[in-house]
Amino acid sequence: MSRYIVKPGGKVRLKDQDPEDKSDWKGEREEAELELIKLRQKLSGLQEILYAQHKERILIVLQAMDTGGKDGTIRHVFEGVNPQGVRIANFKAPSAVELDHDYLWRIHPLVPGKGEIVIFNRSHYEDVIVVRVHELVPEKKWRKRYDQIAAFESMLAEEGVTILKFYLHIDKDEQKERLEARLAEPSKHWKFNPRDLDERKLWPDYMEAYEEALSKTSTREAPWYIIPANRKWYRNLVITRILVDTLESLDMKYPAPPADLDKIVVD
Repeated sequence: MSRYIVKPGGKVRLKDQDPEDKSDWKGEREEAELELIKLRQKLSGLQEILYAQHKERILIVLQAMDTGGKDGTIRHVFEGVNPQGVRIANFKAPSAVELDHDYLWRIHPLVPGKGEIVIFNRSHYEDVIVVRVHELVPEKKWRKRYDQIAAFESMLAEEGVTILKFYLHIDKDEQKERLEARLAEPSKHWKFNPRDLDERKLWPDYMEAYEEALSKTSTREAPWYIIPANRKWYRNLVITRILVDTLESLDMKYPAPPADLDKIVVD
C-alpha cells in the first residue's frame, strides 16, 4: 500500500492521483469482497488484543470532500469490530465555547486512550481546509497552522499514539453521481444538504487547500494516504489492509494471565 502514502516533503498534485485506481487488486470485485471479510476478521482479532493489552493507541483521521465516503468507510471497514474499544469523533462547525479557545482545544480531549481506536470523522484539518476556502481567518493565521498541527501530531506520536490519516479521493463527476443518488432515493433524502451544492462550486479551491495540507503535514510519525475512493469496494479493501498491516507491526500480545491460573476450580 506504499504507493498511496504521501512522502514527507513531497508535493501533492491531486490531478496526478487517479480516484479510479485499483492497481493493488488484480482479481474481480467479488473476490475482493471475500478478501475484505478475511481482513475484517483479522482486524477484529487485532483490535481485541489492542484492547486487552491496554498499551497502544490508534488515531485514524478521515478527510474527504462531501460524499467522499467517510461514513461508509467507518461502517464497512469496522463491521464486526467490538465497539467497546472503538470511538468515533465527529467534528462539525465549532461552537461558541470552542471558538473562545484555540482551534486544537476541542481536539485533544478526543484522542485515543490506551487500548483504544479513535476515528476522526473530519478533524483539526478543517482549520486549514474550510477555514482557508471560506476565508474565516486571515491567511497569515491559517498558514501557521501547518507547523502547529505537525507539532501536535508529533507530540501525540511521542506519547505512544499511532496515527494514520486517510484522504478519500473522489473526482467531481463521482460526487455528482453520489449527490444525484441521494436525490433519487427517498431513503437517502436525509443525507442531502442543499449547501453541498454551494461547496461543490468551490471544488478548485478545496483541491488547492487539500494539496497544500497533504503536502505540508504528511510526516513519518503521522503519514497521509491518498486513497482512490471512486470505487467504494477498493477504498474499503485498501484502508483495511493498511490498518491490519499497521496493527500487526506493533507486535501486540495478550497480557500474561494471573499466576496459578491452572489451579483455579470453578464450582
